[in-house]
Amino acid sequence: MTVHIGEHAIGENQPVYVIGEIGLNHNGDVEIAKQLIDVAADAGAQAVKFQKRTPEISTPEHMKNTPRSTPWGDMTYLEYRYRVEFSREQYIEIGDHATLRGLDWFASPWDVPSVDFLEDLNVCAYKVASASVTDLELLDAMAATGKPVILSTGMSTLEEIDAAVARFDRDKLVLLHATSTYPLPAEEANLRMIGSLDERYAGIPVGYSGHEPGLQISIAAVALGAVAVERHITLDRTMWGSDHAASLEPHGLQNLVRDIRIIEQAMGDGVKRVFPGEEAPKAKLRRVGA
Repeated sequence: MTVHIGEHAIGENQPVYVIGEIGLNHNGDVEIAKQLIDVAADAGAQAVKFQKRTPEISTPEHMKNTPRSTPWGDMTYLEYRYRVEFSREQYIEIGDHATLRGLDWFASPWDVPSVDFLEDLNVCAYKVASASVTDLELLDAMAATGKPVILSTGMSTLEEIDAAVARFDRDKLVLLHATSTYPLPAEEANLRMIGSLDERYAGIPVGYSGHEPGLQISIAAVALGAVAVERHITLDRTMWGSDHAASLEPHGLQNLVRDIRIIEQAMGDGVKRVFPGEEAPKAKLRRVGA
C-alpha cells in the first residue's frame, strides 16, 4: 500500500521519505527554524516536522512548576514550554519557507486544540508522537481531519499500538518503529521490529524514527525495509536543549540522505541475473562454461 503526503508517495518501491525532525531544536527562534528547514532541503530530505503544544494542557501537572534553567533565565517548566512555542503568524512564516524550499511540513500535536491550530494552517499530514500513542482523544481528533497520519511506536506495547492503529484509516497511515531512548544505544534499537510491524499490520507502510548517534542504525533500517526515516536535526549538537545531543548536524543529514539513496539502488529486485558489468570479468576469468 502507498500513502501520499504532499507530492510524495510512501511505501514499497518508492523513494525513502526522509523527515528532518526540527521539533523544538529551533529553541523558539524563527530564524533558527528557517536555517534548519534549509538544512533539510539542502540535504535532499522530503519533509520537516515540528511539535505543537498548548502548554497548559499538554504539560504534565507534576512538571508545571518544576524549575528549569534556560538561556532566558530560570523559570518554571510551564513557562519554558510557552517560551519555545511559535504563534500562528510565526508558523505561517516558517511553513511558507518550507514550502518555498520544496518540503512538506507538518507537526506532532500534543493536545486537541493543537490539532485545530494546525488544521487552520492546512498542514498536509499529522505525526503522532510516541508519548501520545495512548491519548485516544487526541488520535481521534487527528483521524477526524482525514489527513495522512504518521504514528511513532516508541515506549508502547503491541496492544497499545493495536488500539492506536484502530483509530485511523489504514489507507492513510504510516507506522514508524522507534525506541524512545535519547540518545539511543545500539542494543535498544531492535531493528527487527520493522519486519515484525510490517507483518502484524500488513499493508501499512513501516518506517523508522531514530534517536541514535551516527548514521549506521538508520541506514540499516532502510536495508531492512523502512520506507521512511525520521531523524532530529540541529545546527550544532552542543546547543542548549534536550534533543540536540541526539540530533544530526547538517553534514550528518547530508551523508544520511546520500547513503539512503545508495542503499535504495543497491537493494535490487531479488532476481538473480548476470549483470552487464560482469560480462568482461566472466569472459576473462571463467575457464569452464555451463
